[in-house]
Amino acid sequence: MRYINTSNHTVSNYKYRWVKENKGALMMSTIQDQRLTSITVGELMISSEKVAHVQVNNPLEHALLVLVKSGYSAVPVLDSSYRLVGIIGKTVILNQTLGLERFEFEKLSDMRVHEVMSNDIPQLTKEDTLMKGLNSLINYPFACVQDKEGYFDGILTRRAILKEIKKDIYTAKQKTE
Repeated sequence: MRYINTSNHTVSNYKYRWVKENKGALMMSTIQDQRLTSITVGELMISSEKVAHVQVNNPLEHALLVLVKSGYSAVPVLDSSYRLVGIIGKTVILNQTLGLERFEFEKLSDMRVHEVMSNDIPQLTKEDTLMKGLNSLINYPFACVQDKEGYFDGILTRRAILKEIKKDIYTAKQKTE
């Protein structure tokens, strides 16, 4: 078996399909190809009820505690009405505590999340496609999903997309064997 790369270029994105050639017959499931591109972010996201987050006015001490307890490197920041306003990570918080000779952890209770959070957030909606989600996650471990009014719906992770692509590849492999 050998693989042939065929490219379908569109204006909005580049789509590459790997086509398997087996004894002169090209085998590619167009049904499967359509299935992968029709998956929405809403089908793959982790809902807001299951996502650790902090409030914009929480002290940094609380944010660091949430990050350490959850095992995440960063979490969404929400306002009092659960609208997405930013993200905050361990590195940003720890950088705020650096003194000349030691970590000054006592600063954490005086500073608030909104003072150091990042507003550079990859954002998606439930209706966005898997491909748009994949593009958003190239430089981030997760993207925040929000509705049209800005309310936080959940997150889409690289892991969720990779699991879906893996499932799709194994399904295709089984159909061609």
